[in-house]
Amino acid sequence: VNVKETGQILLVDYSDIENLKTTTVGSAKFLHDGGWDASKRYFLVAANASNKIAAVDTKTGKLAALVDTAKIPHPGRGANFTHPKFGPVWTTGHLGADVLTLISTPSEKKSDAKFKGYNWKVVQEVKHVPGNLFVKTHPNS
Repeated sequence: VNVKETGQILLVDYSDIENLKTTTVGSAKFLHDGGWDASKRYFLVAANASNKIAAVDTKTGKLAALVDTAKIPHPGRGANFTHPKFGPVWTTGHLGADVLTLISTPSEKKSDAKFKGYNWKVVQEVKHVPGNLFVKTHPNS
């Protein structure tokens, strides 16, 4: 749950619906929306008026990273794919801009260990036609 203007993210444990547990994670103000990385461990959410992406580790209940991005990230759920040079990445577009931002995400796969040095960094910005709102990938891409 994003408490948008405060920069607080509430993780809610629904395993006991009669006794919900919440964990508060501080991030950046002006939270908007986001999505899961490929491993489904990290939830990445745009703090779009702060020009940041907050990555929450849902296993530990802590902020994994706060990544500076281009102006007004607006991911919807974002898009995951494997980049040939940087390994697993999560991608977002930006409102009113002609850029996609690729952020390297962690992986527990042994074959991805060589990409660890890139984790939680903007590894590439790709120029495109202005006007994007959401980025998606095809399941077979």
